[in-house]
Amino acid sequence: MPVHLLKIAVGIDSIEHFQERMKVRRKAGKTFTHYTRHMPKRSEEVLDGGSLYWIVKGHIAVRCPIVGLEEAVLENKGPHCGIVMKTQLIPVLPLPRRPHQGWRYLEAEDAPPDVATAGKGTDKLPPKLLAELRDLGLL
Repeated sequence: MPVHLLKIAVGIDSIEHFQERMKVRRKAGKTFTHYTRHMPKRSEEVLDGGSLYWIVKGHIAVRCPIVGLEEAVLENKGPHCGIVMKTQLIPVLPLPRRPHQGWRYLEAEDAPPDVATAGKGTDKLPPKLLAELRDLGLL
C-alpha cells in the first residue's frame, strides 16, 4: 500500500493560482521536481503509487503523483532529495490541516479522496464550497 507525502504550497493562494503556476512547468516537460533536504526513509512505499498532497490556505487541496525520488546536491545548499512528480494537479476533497515545516508522511487511509471520485457533481463545485461542505460533514 502506498504512503503519500504532505507539504504546504508556500505562496499559492488557491487551486486556480496553483494551476496557473503549473502551466509554466508543463511547457517545460511532463514532470517537475521539488527539492527538499531529506530523502524519505519510506521511499519504496512512496514510489509504490504515492502522491505529494499540497496544503493550500489551510486545507489539503490537490495532489501530484510522484514518479521518482533522486539524490541531488544543490549549489550552496548541499545534499537534497528531488521529489519528481507529474505536472498533473488532481483536486481532492478539502481537508483542514494545520501548518507544519517541511513534509510529512500521509498514510493512504488518511488521504482525502479525489474530487472526481467523491460523488456525483462534486467535481463541478468551487473549492471553497467543497471545504465548507466537508467541514459540515456533508461530504
